[in-house]
Formats: sequence, structure tokens, C-alpha cells
Amino acid sequence: MKRGMLVVCALLMYASVAVAAPKSYQVTGPVLEVKDDLIIVQKGSEKWEIARDKDTKITGELKVGSKVTVYYTMKAVSAEGKADPKAKADTKADAKTDTKKKK
Repeated sequence: MKRGMLVVCALLMYASVAVAAPKSYQVTGPVLEVKDDLIIVQKGSEKWEIARDKDTKITGELKVGSKVTVYYTMKAVSAEGKADPKAKADTKADAKTDTKKKK
């Protein structure tokens, strides 16, 4: 019984860690431009600008015109919460009702 519970707990912990990892993506195409902090890749008719930093692992040579595959994840830089518009409307309606009751 204890062994079964340990297995279930281990599986749940593994699943929660696996879900927490951000999804990774890739883009492949010719390099249009290379800078210390940026790689621009042509994919079809679109130009993909992908940021890079000192931790970006580079294998092979990155140069304009060469074909490259860039692996990346999406990372939020900032997030701003907005109030629910319906909640604002309800608050205004409640305020109008309260003033009518007071009269």
C-alpha cells in the first residue's frame, strides 16, 4: 500500500514539473542579419527577429546567407492585468441604483 502511494506521489510530482516547463519552438531559414543581441532569419515572406544573449548556445558559424535553425521559447517580459469591463458596468449600475434609493 505504501509503495503504491509512493509511486502515485512520484508520478504526480514528475507530471507537475513536466507541465511547468515552457514550450520550445524552432524557426529555420537563411540568416539575414547577425548582431551580438539579435539574429534575423527569413521564413517564407516573414523576417523573424530573435533576441540572443550571452547564454545562447551557438554551434557552427552564424553568418549572413547561411541556413540556420534557431530554437527558442517565449518568455514574458511584463504583464499588465486589466479590470473586467463587465464588472465596471455593474459597479456603475449599482451606483445609479443606490442614488435613486437615497432620494
